[in-house]
Amino acid sequence: MRIVHIVEPFASGIATFVRSLVRGMPNDRHIIVHGERGQVMRSDAVIRDFPRHNVEFIRWRSAQRYIRPLKDLHAFFELRTILRKLKEQGPIDAVHLHSSKSGFLGRFACRVAGIRKVIYTPNGAPFLSGSWLARSFFQLLERLAAAIGGLVVCCSRSECSAYQAIGINAVFINNGVSIRRRVKRMLRLRTLRFRIVTCGRIIGQKNPALFNEIAAYFEEFDDFEFLWIGDGPDHPLLRSKNIRYTGWLPTPETERLLSTADIYISTSNFEGMSFAVLEALALHRPVLLKDCVGNKDIVTKGVNGDLFDSAQDAILKILRYYNNREMLPIMGEHSKLYCEREFDVQHTSAAYRHLYAS
Repeated sequence: MRIVHIVEPFASGIATFVRSLVRGMPNDRHIIVHGERGQVMRSDAVIRDFPRHNVEFIRWRSAQRYIRPLKDLHAFFELRTILRKLKEQGPIDAVHLHSSKSGFLGRFACRVAGIRKVIYTPNGAPFLSGSWLARSFFQLLERLAAAIGGLVVCCSRSECSAYQAIGINAVFINNGVSIRRRVKRMLRLRTLRFRIVTCGRIIGQKNPALFNEIAAYFEEFDDFEFLWIGDGPDHPLLRSKNIRYTGWLPTPETERLLSTADIYISTSNFEGMSFAVLEALALHRPVLLKDCVGNKDIVTKGVNGDLFDSAQDAILKILRYYNNREMLPIMGEHSKLYCEREFDVQHTSAAYRHLYAS
């Protein structure tokens, strides 16, 4: 098959998602039309981690993050031209749109280019945060684009429910991570202190202010440390002296640090389904996640972790884990088993390939 992926934020979790699909379908041809967010990660650095034998990259030069009508109109015409040229070169079995900007412009561009087999994966519903006015505006955009065509395929059950709640037909396929390469358990490296770890961009959606509030409670306790793997514009919000943020690290170093966690925590306001949390499950980590769309699908409450609603709730649960550390390895085993059953990337890739071919 010949599959076209359209990706505006070609970085972080969305790049991980596209890469997992490409690796999971090695016998198919993938064409990735991508924008660039140099302030997050340059596209050439992202491309280095992709296989080369079955992938072609095309730069979508006018794509950008923010809603700017003139620039977005330019991006639409550029994308339409790219799709028409690709269609002239041979049949396209499916176009897969990743994230809200690609999903909006891409569905219009596919309609004009005469491409009907279109799939849109939001990777985090844009109408789940912000003011009432902002949420209403993004709901309107999502409904408008859905009326143009394409199938909405969410990456978690709760994200799918959020779309259905605003009147948009949607299905879901869980995100997945590689399990086979971790058949041999990565032993936890002992640290002197009780370590709480998170991973991702330091931006509003990930709620670094809440992470800081939780850490600040433990600031005077020498036994606790908080680690944020990643970087982003909101890193000044991480002010508590027991927080260390690392910047972006190579995948092996990220996995090594994740394996040192006593608990993996997520303070996100919403998610599609976080790859970092899934990686933590695969590495046998108990998880403590803010109760939000995307996160709530990953926790079997009290078995592999817990959900929390507020900083105070998270603090009480961290103290309970600290005082009952003997239960953490058992919870970690349940994390791994749950990941194998529900979030194996081979299942994810097979489901998407079936969808492209159907």
